[in-house]
Amino acid sequence: MSFVPLVRLWLWFSAWATAAGWILSAGHQLNRTGYGIAFAVFVIFLWIGRKGWMTARMGDGGPQKPGHFPFSIFHCSFRAVARRFRRPLPLAFAVLAILIFLGGVLYPPSNYTGISYRVPRALQWLAHGQWCWIHTPDYRMNDRACGMEWLTAPLVLITKSDRALFLLNFIPFLLLPGLIFSIFTRLGIRARVAWRWMWLLPTGYDFLLQAGSIANDTFPTVYALAAVDFAARAWPARRPADLWHSILAAGLLTGAKASNLPLLLPWAILIFAALPGLRRKPVATLAVVVLAALVSFLPTAILNIQHLGDWSGLSIEHKGLDMKNPITGVWGNALLIGFNNFVPPLCPFASWWNQHALTLLPQVIVAPMVANFEGGFHVIGELPIEDAAGIGFGLSGLLLVSFVAGRVASGQRQVTGGGERPAVSSATGQLPPLLCRLVLIAPWIALIAYGIKSGMVTPQRLIAPYYPLLVPLLLTGAGQSEIIRQRWWRALAGGTLVLAFGVLMVSPDRPLWPAKTILSQAHEKHPAQRQIERALKVYTVYAGRADPLAGVRELLPKEVTNVGFIGTEDDTDISLWRPYGERRVDHFLLNDPPEQIRQQVKYAVVGGFNLMEHDTTLEAWLQQSGAELVATTNATLKVADGLQPWYVVRFKP
Repeated sequence: MSFVPLVRLWLWFSAWATAAGWILSAGHQLNRTGYGIAFAVFVIFLWIGRKGWMTARMGDGGPQKPGHFPFSIFHCSFRAVARRFRRPLPLAFAVLAILIFLGGVLYPPSNYTGISYRVPRALQWLAHGQWCWIHTPDYRMNDRACGMEWLTAPLVLITKSDRALFLLNFIPFLLLPGLIFSIFTRLGIRARVAWRWMWLLPTGYDFLLQAGSIANDTFPTVYALAAVDFAARAWPARRPADLWHSILAAGLLTGAKASNLPLLLPWAILIFAALPGLRRKPVATLAVVVLAALVSFLPTAILNIQHLGDWSGLSIEHKGLDMKNPITGVWGNALLIGFNNFVPPLCPFASWWNQHALTLLPQVIVAPMVANFEGGFHVIGELPIEDAAGIGFGLSGLLLVSFVAGRVASGQRQVTGGGERPAVSSATGQLPPLLCRLVLIAPWIALIAYGIKSGMVTPQRLIAPYYPLLVPLLLTGAGQSEIIRQRWWRALAGGTLVLAFGVLMVSPDRPLWPAKTILSQAHEKHPAQRQIERALKVYTVYAGRADPLAGVRELLPKEVTNVGFIGTEDDTDISLWRPYGERRVDHFLLNDPPEQIRQQVKYAVVGGFNLMEHDTTLEAWLQQSGAELVATTNATLKVADGLQPWYVVRFKP
């Protein structure tokens, strides 16, 4: 079964959703009719191109077995597939994928950044019929890349629900193994080594946890891999279609997150080497380049310049996001990535560390990082969560051991006269040695560029698309083929999978065990155990995080279709939108003129933390705004913040 048609289909679907969002916004037609017409055009486009770039190819250089899309996707031997998944590594990946899908079906999306600004900004655009600069204290709703949001918008519009949104991460997750194997073998990694790592790399905690989520860190990994893979495929054959898909994937990669921009380096090296292939069909190439620009970060950059005078949007971001000292950025990000990826998956000392780390660590390290990074860079969690996890302890340890053991084995071969045999690859289009080495090194240079610019916390999560392109340099050499046959390596790989299963099962976002029931009973028996109390609190808050202000929503009159929201920049209004498509939420600042608010809404929801941040009381604000209190309740949005008072107010005529 060829994975290439599936990757191509995903690239074109992503490009369609993103391009449709921008184009329909330009015409103020971001609605069901607009998307219906756009989807009809997309289907016609696929049908016209089915004999060309959507044709299935069963391996490079081998016998061609073309099949018209979409039927080519299913051109496979089910007996061969079943035989493949009887082997331990593919079987483990398949079981993990089933568990991820189960978690996505059972639990509503609860990724906090997703429900606090990504889904709400898509709902705002749909409510206005176009992309718009939103009047809100949450700057992320305006200056950030729009890739995930443009994929979200049509699904929410059609289904009036967010329950299917996890598929936007789950489908790319399924495509990772094939792309990893293809790239690894083209970069000189031996096929038997690449085969094992194609199943292991996707078990990184960030990939596992976000595959059933609405987070936006790992889904661009497919774009990064596809950009490099299709460019590498174009090297021997010079097929324009491969180059077109590579250019399109590169555009989508930056359109998903601006932090992915440095990853264009390995892609640029390959594209430059394959440029002659673009001369064969210049008109089609120009059309693809224009489309790639439309789905990239470029439209957001232009809008940021228009509204902020700054293409990146960093002028309104928190202090620390834009790195001041490049040297500190390089070693500081390296320290954070390494440390956080080696934190044990179960870390009971996390609370102690978070309280004492800045006083225990040498000030020669702490002082520059406090001055240059976001606050909380030292914080770790008791369990890996999708908001913070990197590839994690198991995979990081296995990579480190494999790298060291592989180098030792290669050195012993040279001492005994064995030498280095040329890499055996199933990819007939393996890159020339110099080009291959440049592509192997380029992702590490890209990571340095990321470190020079970014002071954001949790870099181990933000660099998710970098990992599969960083790893090949660590797995080169004949020694890797030897160590993967050793029992100790297989035992370590098995242990890595066991840890991955454990992390997925106990995830607070989507626990696959009766966490609240068991922890409640344990807390009743052992009320003095603070760890049990803490665990119960975490799972309880996460259980309601998908709809944190449900109690506030119930206090609003049923007939209210337009409600105001006056919260902090990190409060979420997602509950007030429900049911989707039947209510609109307008954001206001606490110091907005009462006349401005009264013209748009009659009822508003006010956050207690927002009042405290502005050093005022509810009574003082009500008197100033001419509003009256309707109801009061408490709700917890985040475990760290605890209970927060919320007020429903009515503006007097």
